Amino acid sequence: MNVNSKTTISKADNLANTNRQTAVKESKMKITTSKLIRWAGLPAMAAGIIFLAIQPIHPPDVLSSVTTGTWAIVTALKTAMCLLGLLGITGLYARQAEKAGWLGLAGYLLFSLFFALTLPFAFAEAFILPLLATESPKFVESILGLASGAAGGMNLGALAVLYSLAGFVGYILGGLLFGIATIRARVLPRWAAVLLSFSAVLVLAGAVIPHPLDRIMAVPMGLALIWLGYSLLSERRVKVTEPLPVTVSPQLSQAGAD
Repeated sequence: MNVNSKTTISKADNLANTNRQTAVKESKMKITTSKLIRWAGLPAMAAGIIFLAIQPIHPPDVLSSVTTGTWAIVTALKTAMCLLGLLGITGLYARQAEKAGWLGLAGYLLFSLFFALTLPFAFAEAFILPLLATESPKFVESILGLASGAAGGMNLGALAVLYSLAGFVGYILGGLLFGIATIRARVLPRWAAVLLSFSAVLVLAGAVIPHPLDRIMAVPMGLALIWLGYSLLSERRVKVTEPLPVTVSPQLSQAGAD
């Protein structure tokens, strides 16, 4: 075997090793992404548990509640719920993105809007309103009135619009579309998605149920998030190992023939 043949074989071996290392890195990246998506079920479950737990213990939306310890705990949990919910539904969408299509994307974006817009309101309830309860009671009562429907004496302008968007566009429309897309995708449990869609429109019944009794309408949504999060977290993927392509240069074939 001449020097040129040895050089050709060495180059082919290096190329094969490079291809193998690249394939291994891509495989590890895919496994890591899959694990991240699966573990997103944990914040989805946590968001559902918090959403479920705070309903029966939520203090009345009145000025005297704002400075209580229960208010501080519940609103802090609500703030955490929004952050966990954003992470959780992102994982739920990522798991079924290919099959959910444009409807899934629209539902995900709108449902995310609910958590994203609720987050600053929950943060303000937890950390700002208690500080203003004495100095600006009318402002605090007006913010509380967004949830209870009571007039607070101040025109909140864009804040009221954003709160309405979070409820109707984000929670109702977003939850409904995301649930329907999940049903059609057939990746996550069908009945959990049905419960999610049902929960989104059930809140409309709150129009005929006096506040705060209407908080019971949020219980099915908490259960749906727990169910979907658990199914994502407990999911097991089957790892398929594909054979690496072997590329042999014409020079190597000629050298072998010699």
